[in-house]
Amino acid sequence: MTLSVLMPVYNERERVQRAIAEVLATELPTDIELIIVDDGSTDGTREILRSGDWDQRVRYFEHEHNQGKGAAVQTALAEATGEFAAIFDADLEYDAADLALLLPPLLQGKSNVAFGVRAFDGYSAHSFWFVLGNRGVTLVCNVLFNVFLHDIMSCHKVLRTELFKSLELSATGFAIEPEITAGLLKKGERIYEVPVRYRARLSDEGKKLTAYDGVRTVAMLLRCRLT
Repeated sequence: MTLSVLMPVYNERERVQRAIAEVLATELPTDIELIIVDDGSTDGTREILRSGDWDQRVRYFEHEHNQGKGAAVQTALAEATGEFAAIFDADLEYDAADLALLLPPLLQGKSNVAFGVRAFDGYSAHSFWFVLGNRGVTLVCNVLFNVFLHDIMSCHKVLRTELFKSLELSATGFAIEPEITAGLLKKGERIYEVPVRYRARLSDEGKKLTAYDGVRTVAMLLRCRLT
């Protein structure tokens, strides 16, 4: 069995090499392939990725211009060949080792999908409004779909690849996260949640999520629920 790790990358010159190394060094109960998509980086990230002497588990693709995280995820997903697929950002806010925590529910047949849930404690939450926004959009999802999830915007999501590819995703930005969740719920999938580690970056450290993405998230949830 193989886990396809989908890594969207945009302007992560300081972190991308470490992110790749951590994913490849992670001990998993499956084989691994790492599919990297550079989404039009302009800070030197692309040159680092092009010159990297990666091992045979790595495949690399590029977008000529920045299209958004969702677009990069979709490009990587189209290339995935493993039985399972996971999203892992190159920003090092998550711990690659926690991918091993998300696979057992799928391998044991308990679920077709597992989400990593962030604690948002004093170490992992840099902003009251960031945490409140995350909980707010998760509450909207729970109300609209009559479920009780804890963190729909978590990057740590592991799905059966066949299921992932069946979702007919269209979001090009961060709205890919609620679109994935809504698509799964509309298919009747029960999402298995697992606690994971998290360290949020500050805006001046390169964090790209903004308040506008919260609005887009709610809009995506409403669109998915009503169509």
